[in-house]
Order: sequence, then structure tokens, then C-alpha cells
Amino acid sequence: MGIISERGEDVYRLTEELKIQERKIIDFSTSVNPLGVSKKVKAEIRKHLKYLHNYPDSEAIRLKKRLAQYHGIDPEMILCGNGSTELIYLIARTLKPKKVLIPAPTFSEYERATIRAQSMEHGAQIKYFVLKKENNWSINPDEFITFMKDCNMAFLCNPNNPTGLLLGKDSVLKIAEAARDLKCYLIVDEAFIDFCQGTVPDLPPSQRQGVESGLSLFSVIKEVENNPYLIVLRSMSLFYSLPGLRLGYGVFPQHLIDRLKENKEPWTVNSLAQRAAVVALKDRVYREGTFRLMKEEKRFLEKSFKKIGIEFFHTDANFYLIKINNAYEICQHLKKKGILVRDCSNFKGLDNTYIRVAVKSHRENTILTKELSKIFNNSE
Repeated sequence: MGIISERGEDVYRLTEELKIQERKIIDFSTSVNPLGVSKKVKAEIRKHLKYLHNYPDSEAIRLKKRLAQYHGIDPEMILCGNGSTELIYLIARTLKPKKVLIPAPTFSEYERATIRAQSMEHGAQIKYFVLKKENNWSINPDEFITFMKDCNMAFLCNPNNPTGLLLGKDSVLKIAEAARDLKCYLIVDEAFIDFCQGTVPDLPPSQRQGVESGLSLFSVIKEVENNPYLIVLRSMSLFYSLPGLRLGYGVFPQHLIDRLKENKEPWTVNSLAQRAAVVALKDRVYREGTFRLMKEEKRFLEKSFKKIGIEFFHTDANFYLIKINNAYEICQHLKKKGILVRDCSNFKGLDNTYIRVAVKSHRENTILTKELSKIFNNSE
């Protein structure tokens, strides 16, 4: 079976198949913030529609300054892209790795980008670090470092997709330090790390100084300036519910920026995406509302899964990996109801007994759990 990427395009196919409007599809297959686009971002987009006759800033200078302020880093270390996926492909195309270490299961675009780079550079290989169910899908840093020893690039999705598990900051830094010693580029993809904020208790004001939203408690972004082999990727699509605008960014060692720019297409980040991102980063009310919603709805889903008898795994992100024997049949049954979940059979390291479901609004989560309950009750 070839690699199947995650693009959320099943919504469009299902609307054609069921002959219903897109808004009537409940999409649990893509893990996007159920709050939707914030009112402040919508207002900013409407405000700047009249400027669409201008080309966007190819350097995204205003956005990079805001991101630098947000993370406490040098803006010259930041490169923005048409989603973080563009940057994954750009990294592989620019650095042309000979041997790449990829966990399994994880985000499929790492493998796709590596294979595409291989077609331009003969002799490249992919090595897999297999995550195990009996270990709760966790990564042992020492074992990962051992696997990394003969590689010149490694990917680490944190928290991992589709397992949802967050690797502790100390463990990531241990791997990053080893990568530096081994001269192996470590790409840490923090696409879902914003959602992990809600798992940390509120800090007293004395401890908040210099931490704009607590992100440094998890992220290794600030370590990039001290490690020439560390790259950190971030997405604005998921936490801020902006996948349609396409915006991501990477924090790179200074010596790589010019090389990456040489291989990057111009104007990949449109002007509305840049404006939306600047406003989104300032929206504390939206962030706090997201954390509250995630806490409540994750509690509801876990309680519902237990009641139904569904095996699920601990997650630090905004989605759940679920193990169900008749996963394919369940996916097909839900599709007929206008409900999409992620069939995980094409993830390397998983099989046809796994699905992934996003955490959505209470109404949507209730609809899903009721349908699952019906399926399980009928099968008994």
C-alpha cells in the first residue's frame, strides 16, 4: 500500500457521495480546534480583504517579529511556510539526507518528503523507530539515540500523531544534544504542542515572567540558537483552526536559513494568513477558552469510551487513538451518517484495528459517542 497523506479532503468526497452540504459533515478525522476561527481573526481578515490586489510580503517580516516576541527568539531564525508541511518538504529537499530516522507510527509526510528527496538524491534510506503498544507508544530517549547514530536526519513529532503522547522536554533535549554530537539534524515537529498547555496547572504570577503563554514548559524552540542541528516546526492551522489559510513556521539554526530560502518558492504565505496569525497570537481569551473546552470534552469522551467499552490510549493532544477490532466497518458505518473518523490502517506500525478521533464540540462529541454506543450494543 502506498503512503496516504492526511489532508482532510474526505469531507469534499463525502459531500458528493451523500449529496449533502459540507457543513452537515462532522469531521473527527482532522484534529482542528473545535472553537473555530476566533472573532478577532475573522474581523482582521474582513478588514484586509480590500488589500488583496497587493502581493504578500514574501519575507513575512511583521509576522516574524511577532513570532519572535512570542517565543523570545531572534526573528532571523524564523521561516514561514504554507503550513508546516511545506517546510518538511523544503528541509528534505534542501538538506538531501542520506539516511533518515522516522518513528512509526507518526505523521506520514515525513516519509513522503524523504522519498521525494530520495528521487533527487540516489542512495538515501529510511530507518524506522517502531513504537510499541505494550509500552504505551512511548519513546525511550536512549534507544532513539542508538537508532540515530548512523543517520544524518531524524524526525520527532511531539506530541506524536496519531498516538497523542508528549515526550518530556528533558528527553527531547537529551536527544537534541546527541543529535548535535552525531551531526544529525533533528526536526522536532510541535504541530500539536499548543494543545498540551491545558494539561498544566495555572502558574502563579511570579512564575509567568518571560513565559507568554507557558509554551516554554514544553517547547524546545529556544534551544535552537544553541544547537546547529536542531530544527523546530510549528503549525498555526490546528490550534487556531486555520487549515484553510495554510500557515506554519520553522525555527532554524542561523546557518541554514539562506540555504532554505534558495530552495523555497516565493509568496507561499498569503497576506490574509500573515495578518490572521499576528492577531491570533495575541488572542489570550481564545487560548484560555480552548484549554477549558479541551479539559471538559476530553473528560467527557474518556468517560463515554469507558462506558461503551472502547479501548483508548492516554493523549496529551486534542485527539485519541482508539483500538477497535472492526475499525474499518465502524468507519464505513459512521461515514453513512455523515461522520468522518481517521482510519489508521495506513500508518506504518498500526493495522486495521485502529482509528483516531479528534476532540470536538460537546454536541459533536455526543453525536459520535451515541453512534458508537449503538454500534457496540448491536454487536453484542
